[in-house]
Amino acid sequence: MKSPVRFLITAFCALTICSCQKAKETINKGGEAVGETATEFIEGVSEGVDRTLECKISLSEKLINEGIKTGKFYIEDEGNSKDNKLVIYIITEKAINDTLTFTVKDKKGVEFGREKLVLNTKSGDASYYDVVFDTRTDIEAKSTIEIY
Repeated sequence: MKSPVRFLITAFCALTICSCQKAKETINKGGEAVGETATEFIEGVSEGVDRTLECKISLSEKLINEGIKTGKFYIEDEGNSKDNKLVIYIITEKAINDTLTFTVKDKKGVEFGREKLVLNTKSGDASYYDVVFDTRTDIEAKSTIEIY
């Protein structure tokens, strides 16, 4: 009688241990899938926000002909919870000593910000510049920033 009972208890314990290991593996795989999905979701949301807030830079023909180009740019707040600061990478092929005017227009073309930047560079210079608009200016999604 002891032998069948022992066998059943041993078999039950072995099944329980195997089941626990299988459950643990299943949970781990499920956790990995959830983690991957969450990461993909967050990346997708970030990309969506970037696309939604994307502004456009428009450089005048005069400045293009003078050898001025722009690189990356981003918009940030100047500590006042309004996105009124443009950080822009400007490349100059020729020496420049000029004042650039920056205007911000909403997606309908209505101007709501204007600022000047004195640019004094040597040929081949490239650098980031901060253009800080009035504190009431809040650069909106899909705005166009014209430079002339």
